[in-house]
Amino acid sequence: MTPAHGAPWSVVDAVGVRPYAVAGGRTESRHSEDLQLHTQLEPGTAPVPGHLAPEAQQIVALCATRRRSVAELAGTLGVPVPVVQVLVSDLLDARSAQIAPTTFSSDAGTLRHLADALERKWPDARAARARKAS
Repeated sequence: MTPAHGAPWSVVDAVGVRPYAVAGGRTESRHSEDLQLHTQLEPGTAPVPGHLAPEAQQIVALCATRRRSVAELAGTLGVPVPVVQVLVSDLLDARSAQIAPTTFSSDAGTLRHLADALERKWPDARAARARKAS
């Protein structure tokens, strides 16, 4: 089912579509351990198989512009997170999407900038950290 005139996934020709219908009746993905809310995804090497839901094609299209998290995909598509996890799991199996490598800088300067920014946002954190250090 394709949304009419850009309508959200839940409204197709004014008929509600249940989330389990989008996920083919499944409530859990094969890759549930790997697909957390913060997991970043990018396009894979294979095209999206034709038997997958149209939302799967949208996921790959969104990831083609930049890496997207599972949570961001769910919010952008207006689809519950478990449904996105099932669709992404299908895309991973078909090699149409892949989990992006996680990069984290442990550079002291970067961490100091991050800590400073957090302290600006929550000024009480600096005092609590000072009490903890002494």
